[in-house]
Amino acid sequence: MLAVDQREALRAMMAVGRPGEVSDADLTRFKVSAAKALSPHASAILIDKQFGWDAVVGASVVDPSCAMIAAVDAFTPSKHEFVAESVIDEELDFAELKRQGAKALKLLVLWRPDTDPEERVAMVDDFVARCRTHDLVSVVEPVSRGRRDKAASDLEAGILSAARELGDRGADIYKSEVPTHGTGTDAEIDAKCRELTDAINGQWVVLSSGVDAERFPEVVDVACRAGASGFLAGRAVWASVVTHDDWDSELERVSIPRLERLAAIVDDAVTR
Repeated sequence: MLAVDQREALRAMMAVGRPGEVSDADLTRFKVSAAKALSPHASAILIDKQFGWDAVVGASVVDPSCAMIAAVDAFTPSKHEFVAESVIDEELDFAELKRQGAKALKLLVLWRPDTDPEERVAMVDDFVARCRTHDLVSVVEPVSRGRRDKAASDLEAGILSAARELGDRGADIYKSEVPTHGTGTDAEIDAKCRELTDAINGQWVVLSSGVDAERFPEVVDVACRAGASGFLAGRAVWASVVTHDDWDSELERVSIPRLERLAAIVDDAVTR
């Protein structure tokens, strides 16, 4: 599955080596281009309401074979983080998103060791319940972050802690960071992924943020053999494309082969 729901992080990626500011319209144009080029090669595509959903739906560029996932998280930034807080966007109408073609909804959850676990659990439970009410697949994406008080914290340990806390709350799909973010050995990643499989009650997939694009296919293979069901990722597919002037040709030349390779790895790994 392909993710194009990045917001201010995408703006920062696009700004590298580029004169002038990256506009909201630039973000939207890239998302439409990516959806058109890549959706025929993905089983689903994740799109945000803020910069992408309306334009992508309005242009009818998503291939009929590709399911649409709407991101329903609202982000609050801080001085040091693009996303310092994530909550359910109460301005969104889940029924309307379904009418527009959504088959699933996604919620990003920040897991910090010094914030209230009961609030996180309550938000996830609320999200899952709303998805069930509207007969939509629920995708929960917990991300390990540092402490609010800036004291030292173990981000790696937070990946498993988040899974133990939120992996049995009824979400249809759990979207996890790659253990070690791909820097560990295959054996280390395999062992940690097996712990995630034990902690998560249901299907889970990996995201690619923080993982080197060249390493990501290898860790997808390892994760799937350790119990994951695939990936829901964006950066590993298209991050190197966003600084080019001709997105269409670069998506064709670079991103489609990357996505096809990842899909083949999943198909091979989960059918063995």
